[in-house]
Amino acid sequence: MNRILLASAFLLAGLSTLCAAETPPLSAAAPVVKSPAVKLVEPHLHIARSNISGHARIALTFDACMGQADERILSTLVRERIPATIFVTARWLKRNPAALAVFLQNPDLFELENHGENHIPAVDTPTLVYGIASAGSPQAVRQEVEGGAAAMLASGIPAPHWFRGSTAKYDLSAIGEIRALGYRIAGYSVNGDGGSLLGATITEKRIASAKDGDVVISHINQPTHAAGEGVAKALVDLKMKGTEFVRLQDVEDMGDDQTTE
Repeated sequence: MNRILLASAFLLAGLSTLCAAETPPLSAAAPVVKSPAVKLVEPHLHIARSNISGHARIALTFDACMGQADERILSTLVRERIPATIFVTARWLKRNPAALAVFLQNPDLFELENHGENHIPAVDTPTLVYGIASAGSPQAVRQEVEGGAAAMLASGIPAPHWFRGSTAKYDLSAIGEIRALGYRIAGYSVNGDGGSLLGATITEKRIASAKDGDVVISHINQPTHAAGEGVAKALVDLKMKGTEFVRLQDVEDMGDDQTTE
């Protein structure tokens, strides 16, 4: 029995030596590539206040990233005659000709602005933003901006003056590059629907709590998400409170991180 155990020990030792010889040492393995540390900013934007008690002025902005139009929100805006600024991507425009027609038929209500070509974060260094790969270079940032504008013009939309990138995060150099293309960059002061991921009740409360001079961001491209119901209800809540709704083109604004100056 002892001989058998001894033989087994020698066999295991031999196998361990063989495996060690076939496996490269850790120092020889390919290095783990990490995304470079990039300082990102999420700019705020406010509009000129009305400074009239009980008559708050706010700007509603909606991102139309991909997917379909949320008729709950769109029909409420049209029915209640509530102005809003809509940021559209080239990808969304291709899939939603009927909603685009509604926007274009109501120029007194809707200001259409640039949300990019393919909904890529406008960051000119390779990194991930909420798991989404950034544009990664100045050339790619430029393509995202100009590709979005070209799609808008091809769809019969007037030339845009504002840009809001995917995730609403940027690095400072990309902000400079976008400004050099002639755009103001639209931040916000109230995150209405948490990227359309919040529930209806909390979304309604967030938007309905907007104060004089706030810029609200929400989404109009997720018709199956509960947040859209909350958005629609909040619009009616605000109107009943005597809120003045304006588009970005209608008023003076103040953005940080040199996004509007």
